[in-house]
Amino acid sequence: MKLTEDQIISNLPRIPDWQRLDEKWIQRKYKFGGFPEAIQFVNKVADLAEEANHHPFISIDYKVVTLRMSSWNAGGLTELDFQLAEQFDRAFNQR
Repeated sequence: MKLTEDQIISNLPRIPDWQRLDEKWIQRKYKFGGFPEAIQFVNKVADLAEEANHHPFISIDYKVVTLRMSSWNAGGLTELDFQLAEQFDRAFNQR
């Protein structure tokens, strides 16, 4: 279910390194020491996304991986977007 504006605002502190874009997206850029490390992270993101059956847009620019999420079927941000953002952040911090 799509979150209300108040719910989105109250959930943003859960993911402080993420930005909100165009009212319906959240996005974060992750920086790595090299390309192989970035690809390892993308593989972990892919595993987590498959497990949740919810897939971010992924951009790989050498040492920078950008993830952008929204829930198309709900027409905006949902709790699942925030949950996955937290999981992606944990994966990044545990590398």
